[in-house]
Amino acid sequence: MTDTTTVVAGDSTESADGHKQHLGWALVLISVAQLMVVLDSTIANIALPFIQKDLDISASNLQWVVTGYALAFGGLLLLGGRLGDLYGRRRIFTYGVAIFAVASGLGGVAQNELMLLGSRGLQGLGAALAAPTALALITTNFPAGPPRNRAFSVYAAMSGVGAAIGLVLGGWLTGLHPDLLGMDVDGWRLTFLINVPIGIAAALAAPRILAESETHPGELDLPGAVSATLGLISLVYGITRAGDQRYGWDDGWTIAFLLVGVALLTIFVAIERRVEHPLLPLRILLNRTRATAFVAMMIVPAAMFAMFYFLSQFVQNVMGYSPLHTGFAFLPFSVGIVFGATLASKLATKVDPRWVAGTGTALAGVALLMFSRLSVDDSPAHILDVAKAGGHLGTSVSYWADLFPYIVMMAVGMGLTFAPMFLAAVHRVDHRDSGVGSGVLNTMQQVGGALGLATLSTVAVSSINDKVASLFGALGPDAASPTVKQVIAAQAGFTDGATQAFLVGAFMIWTASLIVWIFLNVKHEEMATDEAPEGAHVG
Repeated sequence: MTDTTTVVAGDSTESADGHKQHLGWALVLISVAQLMVVLDSTIANIALPFIQKDLDISASNLQWVVTGYALAFGGLLLLGGRLGDLYGRRRIFTYGVAIFAVASGLGGVAQNELMLLGSRGLQGLGAALAAPTALALITTNFPAGPPRNRAFSVYAAMSGVGAAIGLVLGGWLTGLHPDLLGMDVDGWRLTFLINVPIGIAAALAAPRILAESETHPGELDLPGAVSATLGLISLVYGITRAGDQRYGWDDGWTIAFLLVGVALLTIFVAIERRVEHPLLPLRILLNRTRATAFVAMMIVPAAMFAMFYFLSQFVQNVMGYSPLHTGFAFLPFSVGIVFGATLASKLATKVDPRWVAGTGTALAGVALLMFSRLSVDDSPAHILDVAKAGGHLGTSVSYWADLFPYIVMMAVGMGLTFAPMFLAAVHRVDHRDSGVGSGVLNTMQQVGGALGLATLSTVAVSSINDKVASLFGALGPDAASPTVKQVIAAQAGFTDGATQAFLVGAFMIWTASLIVWIFLNVKHEEMATDEAPEGAHVG
């Protein structure tokens, strides 16, 4: 077992084994890995039509380009975090980013559907190894107090910046034509290939910059790993399927996957209560501060994903923005979340986290409420005029007045929320368990995001169907025209559904706000120390 206790020395530290650490470079490395993982959740979305055409992927299988990554990522997070605890977090982090880079290269040169989908699953594996160990490496490499607060604020900012940059980068790279710089490379392939040099550089730099954690080989809980992984994969797939308009919550296979997932996770909990070295020590879930952070981080990302999901479609389908223009429309989100996270870092040593995170969630809810007020002229006469001109119903919606202020408000709210929640999630966790603790937090984000988006999609589809039926009835024979049908469904109906989803999302995130205000009672003075955790291991 290796002891890696650090001694602070300016902007660098030295571990007990003589390993020199430069905290600035360590933070850059961890942040780049987090940015790469989050960015890849959105960068390929804009490229989907081009991928489908080039590789001749059916419409029903195209969803697996996104779902395959989400399943592997969400299903393996707990295992990835625990592997870091047992075999060394730096080692597992390095393996994770290296696997991610190789998988990205395979995706970029994919010649058929199977090769691409396999690469996406492998990317998910790499992300599941890298993400929880990256969060744990902050806990173990940065001393409690301002250095750790700043590190978590940067890490939190990357979570939002990656999603926004993914839209811009995806739109730009996808729009590039073959023969770029003399190479016969389709633009969508660059959305994968861009990760290769970044991942390789991160994998090579990790052993030189990061200190290794203690290791405990031979303690892997294999029955727990199998039941947790299969249970999470089944649950995430069931939730994702429920959010698909073709299936829904009452589909037989959806229900079956959800029930199997719940059953396997129940078995997992039973296993964890009996084994000597559990994959997930249940004491991690019993601390009130951490439990509050885990529950809040199940709800909050769902609201953020809803904004990107519904608003990106609104500005393209209803306002008529191009994919690249859409990406740039979300760039202010990157600035706002960096500002919010930086402010949260400065407040962390002066204000209790409940006030910071509670204010952030409240602001985000207000932003979603304002998005729910978006409206377009969907009168029958205007729909016919727009269909005839081939235009967009949302031309009267102003980006600067109706969208920009609330995109920024949402971003600042997320920045204020994420940093304190990350700190709370690892507060007083035994260093031996920090990897799996981070894995739990990441798992909550993935499962909560999928569940929230599926729920809000169901709300939107119900409203869309009602609006479409109403407009078809009002237009009568005129609704038979394909162009009129398109305006009714993709613009008028979608706007009504999206605004309803935003309204429900606002109340979801206000629920998280209420949970934070009531239950997150840890003091900022406690967060600034590395006091001995409850139930700590000895030896």
